[in-house]
Amino acid sequence: MGLTYGNVCWAEWTFFGPPQGAPRDAWGITEDEGGNLWIAGGEEGLFLRRPGATQFERFTLANGLRPYGYLDDGSAPVGPKHLKVIAVAGGPPGTVFVGYEGLGACESNFYGPSRERDPNIYKSGDADKVTLTESGIQTVHYDISSGAIAENGEAGEREKICSVRRIVWDKKYGNLWFGANHAFAWGDPNHQAAPSCKGQRHCSGVMEHTHPHINAKNASGHVFRLTDAYHGIAVLPDGDVWFGGANRTTRFRFMTVKPPRDFEGARKKSENASAIANRIDVWPDLVDEKGIPGPSDRIDDNVSGMALMPDGSVWVSSYAWGLALLNATGTVNRYALNTGPDRFITSLLRDPSDNSLWAGLRWGGGLIRMKDNQVTRYTSSLGTLTSRPIWDLQSTVREGQRRLLVAFGRDEYGQDGGIGIYVGE
Repeated sequence: MGLTYGNVCWAEWTFFGPPQGAPRDAWGITEDEGGNLWIAGGEEGLFLRRPGATQFERFTLANGLRPYGYLDDGSAPVGPKHLKVIAVAGGPPGTVFVGYEGLGACESNFYGPSRERDPNIYKSGDADKVTLTESGIQTVHYDISSGAIAENGEAGEREKICSVRRIVWDKKYGNLWFGANHAFAWGDPNHQAAPSCKGQRHCSGVMEHTHPHINAKNASGHVFRLTDAYHGIAVLPDGDVWFGGANRTTRFRFMTVKPPRDFEGARKKSENASAIANRIDVWPDLVDEKGIPGPSDRIDDNVSGMALMPDGSVWVSSYAWGLALLNATGTVNRYALNTGPDRFITSLLRDPSDNSLWAGLRWGGGLIRMKDNQVTRYTSSLGTLTSRPIWDLQSTVREGQRRLLVAFGRDEYGQDGGIGIYVGE
């Protein structure tokens, strides 16, 4: 059955922008369990609107944000620091988990010639736990790396993850998940600062990293490992997690592996040669991984988000290809919104009020909602924000009312984004 389209020009919206102290470029939006509204404001920093407040507060490096890791002696890298807040996930009351963008070639800098290594680059980014205090904020940093001494079968000296684009707090099982460049990782929500840990698992607060990588060929025929940009995260009721990346999607069997919480055991069920069925090519390449695809063979999935449905299926959105619906075993059952501007989806959310699906668009498409086979557009109700990219969608329920939280970024012409909160049906 095909989709039918309607248009909505009315809605119960509240908008915030720079006049209210909100950022000009909103990359992420969330609420903690205390009702505090947090915004990832890119290079402007982290923003907070407390319940009942009329203005946003702003936090930067000067207030204690730490978008960089530790040197072996526990000190900070020397040099100017790069701040760009690109992800937020609400935690317990007064707590938010914050993801940063790394600086430049942060994924590869550590592996270059020693004379070119710069800890101000390879230690940039990662994530913080930020907690409100009476005098400001307290920050605990997640240095997503591994030290020189291998632990639990993990290779030592790893400095690959730096730009954390998605974060999900799994309160039920006490897990924190980081979706980033190159791979994804686990975090301890209760982690305390450990500057001298040197990247060892027993004290770092992280387990890293894994990815459903494949081998691919470049234009000259050189074979390399292909993996990047895990921007889709969906936690299952049993605690396992769907992760979707630029190239492949996997079910990370962290809680159902034997014994549970065995990161390395779960990693093998996504990475080993025998786990090929768990490296899902949502928008299939012209050549599968056994054939080692070259540049002209690839149709990169470019996953932007995931939304788990009550029946165990999961919707997957793409920055380039629209939507795909996977069943509980990972088989693609359906494609949707795969033509025209609708296929450039930047964010995705299941509405807890009625299980409809919300999708934020990149190129002036605004916000759309899909229920059954009806697609409703929210365009005129967004005013000038219709032309802005929607980088994040989250929802919360307060006093029995669902609130849809929308983060609008700046457009390619530099026009300001903003924040939208929708409480309509």
